[in-house]
Amino acid sequence: MRVKIVFSYDGSKFFGFQRQKDKRSVQNEIENALSSLYNELIAIKGAGRTDVGVHANNQVAHFDVPHIIPNLKTRLNELVKPNIYIKSLVKVKDDFHARKSAKKKEYIYKINVGPFKSSLNDYVYQPNYKLDVSLMKDAANVFCGTHDFHNFVAGYREDYISTINSITITNTFQKIEIRFVGVGFYRYMVRNMVGALLEVGKCKIDRTQIKKMLDNPNEDIKLPTAPPEGLYLNKIWY
Repeated sequence: MRVKIVFSYDGSKFFGFQRQKDKRSVQNEIENALSSLYNELIAIKGAGRTDVGVHANNQVAHFDVPHIIPNLKTRLNELVKPNIYIKSLVKVKDDFHARKSAKKKEYIYKINVGPFKSSLNDYVYQPNYKLDVSLMKDAANVFCGTHDFHNFVAGYREDYISTINSITITNTFQKIEIRFVGVGFYRYMVRNMVGALLEVGKCKIDRTQIKKMLDNPNEDIKLPTAPPEGLYLNKIWY
C-alpha cells in the first residue's frame, strides 16, 4: 500500500531534508518515527530536497506499508513534534511518486525590510539595506519562461533546463514576499534567483545582466546566493 504524506517543518532545526548519517534531517526523523510504529524499516521518498535552514509549509513524500495503522497521523505527530507537523496521510495508487508525479511547485522567499527582529532571524531574511521593489518586479519577468538555468544552479547536472511559470513580488507592512511557481527547481536555484533580484533591488545590476546569464549559460557567471532562512517550499501540484 502506498501512502502520500504532506507535512511542514522548521528548517532551522535540521541539516536539510535529505537523510544523513550523523546529522539530524527531516527524512531521518519521519523514517525513524514510521519505523518505530511499524516495527520495520520504512523509507520515505520526498518530492524534493530542501537545504539546511530552508523550511516547508507543504512538503510531500510517499512510503509503502502493508496497511495503515489506527490513528497513524496522531501517533506520528507525537513522535516528530515540535519541529515537524504531519498534515495528512492518504492512500494513493501504487504508481504515485512524490517527485516524479509532481506537475509544478511553489516556493516563497520572505524578506523583512523593517526593523530587525531577533525572533524572525531563522525564518525571514533581514537585510541591512534598502531595496527598490519596482526594479525587482521588472527584473523578475526575465526569469519567466523556459531557460537554461546553469548560472543559477549549484553543482553539476546533465540538464539545467526548466520552466518558471510565474514570479510574484508583494511588498506590504515592511515585508517582501517573492513567490516562484515553476515546473522544476534545482539545487540553490530559487536562492540564486532571489540573490540576483536582491542585487537588482540594490541597484548593483539590472535586468540585462540576468538576461545575459540566462542567454549565456556556459560563461559561468555567478551572483550572491540568498540566505536559506527566508525560503519556504509552499505548495506542490499533482
